[in-house]
Amino acid sequence: MFTIDNKAKKFTFILMAIGLVSLIFGFVTDYLHYQEDPKYHFTTWPAILFNTYFYLGIALFAVFFVALQYVAEAGWSIVLKRVPEAIMGALPAFSIIMLIIAVTAILHLWGNHIYHWLADGITDPKNVKGAEGAKYPYYDEIIAGKEAYLNAPFFIIRTIIYLIGWIYFAKKLRSLSILEDKLGGTSIHSKAVRSSAWFMVFFAVTGSMAAWDWIMSIDTHWFSTLFGWYVFAEWCAIGFTTVYLVTLYLKNKGYLEHVNNSHIHDLGKFIFAFSLVWTYMWFSQFMLIWYAHIPEEVAYYVDRIDVKNYRFLFWFSMSINFLFPIILLMSRDAKRNHKRLVFVSAVILIGHWLNSYLLVTPGTLKTHGHIGFTEIGIGLGFAGLLIYLTLNSLTKQPLEPKNHPFLDESKHLHT
Repeated sequence: MFTIDNKAKKFTFILMAIGLVSLIFGFVTDYLHYQEDPKYHFTTWPAILFNTYFYLGIALFAVFFVALQYVAEAGWSIVLKRVPEAIMGALPAFSIIMLIIAVTAILHLWGNHIYHWLADGITDPKNVKGAEGAKYPYYDEIIAGKEAYLNAPFFIIRTIIYLIGWIYFAKKLRSLSILEDKLGGTSIHSKAVRSSAWFMVFFAVTGSMAAWDWIMSIDTHWFSTLFGWYVFAEWCAIGFTTVYLVTLYLKNKGYLEHVNNSHIHDLGKFIFAFSLVWTYMWFSQFMLIWYAHIPEEVAYYVDRIDVKNYRFLFWFSMSINFLFPIILLMSRDAKRNHKRLVFVSAVILIGHWLNSYLLVTPGTLKTHGHIGFTEIGIGLGFAGLLIYLTLNSLTKQPLEPKNHPFLDESKHLHT
């Protein structure tokens, strides 16, 4: 059985303490600035949102990873399946944070004004600019045209459905995995395959819808038919990277004795592949919109390229997320080089964290956004929370599954 050593506990608690301090600092700073200027743009809520999007995506990907192995009848990953099962144990915590963001947004609490389409009067034709009694924000015809979908009750209902559904399937797959250890046979495995298939259908719809609701709707006039796939590719890139890092950590601690270089190689291939898939999605979305130059579409990129606060990060995050994997992980030997994989994994996580920042901040803070103590501190705090919940989950069950029909195949994997 895995046990958390004191050094790891102390490390996670320090990270979470940094997160708590930065959260308090952010809210206090926002409040003081607001007292001086009622038009002040609150920075803490966007920081919480993009960090939640990032870490919730990692936890949700872990559910997808486990389900994918079942529906694909994959054997290679069985000896390390406890790793994604542990990571998805963090899903309820980040789901609660996302729900808090959604509720405070629709109730306009504590300066949470992330979603412009929730503003009072913005879909009321009587609130046209220049009309008697009209108040800012004025009537927006485009937002009004989306009111059937973008409205507070439907928004919160969808959010609850996404989160409850994802948590249900995570709990279901975890319980079936534990039950299989105790009972053996193929009937439990068959139930897990069926549950995984249902999750895939549910996730295919809700994953994209959540991306539209929580992220794309920030820039309400803008839309992209690729956005759901774009977010999925990002979650896969950071998800496979996290699974690899946790697997390597356990391996270095003397656990997961049957994980060999072939398993690491396969994880490296997925990290490499989805880094390229994400880049393809990024370029396809950017190139088509920028080339077409339709005002309501291209404005999204204008806000990120023409604004000095974001211009460097926009090109930098894309470059490191593409160039480091393609240059350093191209060869077979590179995917078996632990030091190189750890370095590239760290770069990928930082690069996609910056991209998550760019998905949220320009649309909420416009030209006032910047990366500071609050943004970084909350990110570190959430990292500590994810690590702690993952390690704590690993202590609950033996790290090597028993009675899985493909376990022997996984133990003797050689590629």
